[in-house]
Amino acid sequence: MSTQKSALLENATRDLARFGAGLRYEDIPAEAVERIKSSVLDSIGCCLYGATLPWTRKVAELADREGARPVASLIGMGRKSSASLAVLVNSTSGHAFELDDIHKESIIHAGSIATPVALALAEARGGAAGKDMITAMVAGYEIGHRVGATATMSLFFRGFHPQGTSGAFVAAATAARALDLDAQQFQHALGIVGSQGGGLMAAQEGAMVKRFHSGRAAQSGIYSALLARDGFTGIPDVLEAPYGGFLSTHSDEPNPSRLTEGLGTTWETLQVGYKPHASVTSIHTALDGLAAIMREQKLAAEDVATLETGLSPMTHVHCAWEYKAQGVTAAQMNLYYGLAVIALDGVAFTEQYQEARLHDPRIFEFITRVRAYVDPEIESMGAAYRHAARVKVTTRDARTFEKFLLDRRGSPENPLSPDEIEYKFRHVVAPCMEQGRAQQIVDLVARLETLDSSTALIELVAAPVG
Repeated sequence: MSTQKSALLENATRDLARFGAGLRYEDIPAEAVERIKSSVLDSIGCCLYGATLPWTRKVAELADREGARPVASLIGMGRKSSASLAVLVNSTSGHAFELDDIHKESIIHAGSIATPVALALAEARGGAAGKDMITAMVAGYEIGHRVGATATMSLFFRGFHPQGTSGAFVAAATAARALDLDAQQFQHALGIVGSQGGGLMAAQEGAMVKRFHSGRAAQSGIYSALLARDGFTGIPDVLEAPYGGFLSTHSDEPNPSRLTEGLGTTWETLQVGYKPHASVTSIHTALDGLAAIMREQKLAAEDVATLETGLSPMTHVHCAWEYKAQGVTAAQMNLYYGLAVIALDGVAFTEQYQEARLHDPRIFEFITRVRAYVDPEIESMGAAYRHAARVKVTTRDARTFEKFLLDRRGSPENPLSPDEIEYKFRHVVAPCMEQGRAQQIVDLVARLETLDSSTALIELVAAPVG
């Protein structure tokens, strides 16, 4: 990192810590409170569905074998562990099926980290009030997203997974605020967690470990806050250090102004969006475009002769690689698979990403008709439009239809309504939970800020699902 950039970052870690330690519920705009409540409901749904999946179960079995003091629930499993092991499991389940919320610029799914951390520490401390949970999560969203946005897409292009690297700051800030750390302790919590974040993007091509990155980020955040509370020290300038700092190590092109510019007045929490498709966010706009063409023109998959998809360089690198049925993770990260199931089924949700579907010969045949490329116009628009897509369908009878979409459905620019987020929650948990229990969760989250204790909500989400 250049000397000029280092100067711009001076005292950034300290300033973020002071903000997080000093944040009060009354400081948070009403619209940010509502956005966090949407993320809590969305994230709980992700965790409950994720708790049924084999990769989450393996992590839970590991936690069980540790035999830790049972103070925090494993969501959807009816048993407890330590707070740190609970979030290892619960944040793995939250990120277990590519359904969690997303902050586009930082490429972080904060909900699957912050919600389990806030719930675990609330339970371990006897049932914190809803306002306290919201405040802790906003601290995590504001600080973690700023770290990720400052790192820029350079972090991703270097091969690091933002969820496990930058996402660790979401966890540490949420935990530090939940534990009421003072500004100096908070700074050390950030300084500790900066050394722990990790995760490699090659995991997207078929490994269970991609889901685990989220769990490890959450666990590292709790460890960092607990250690800092007890006087353990971290790197005090972990973000701005010119050699061996988080940003100088992970990014070739950091944007230093993003760390503290508008802190406390421009709310990153409001830049969070939600996923209507059970796949990597980068391909959602392309899926939306194809779905619209298929629906509006009343086309079936067999009507499509060719499908051309123009993408940003980021999305092309991230998602337009050869699909080989490497596993559920790979299918969810792959553009070609996603487009194929949209053409065949009209949706790309949980049912389309089951193991039994991955080898469907119709999917492989449809993929032969698809071409993806870097679109020069999208590339020229820069990072803010990395999710944009141009979708062109040519039918077997030589008709041509095209959609050029800048923003995916569910993004802050093209948002899902609260009713649609609630519908998604009910749809996600329907295979594993009775409607009455789901309704109780919806009702409690809707008035989270009024709850004197989070115990009733925790008990509902902790009970076993199947």
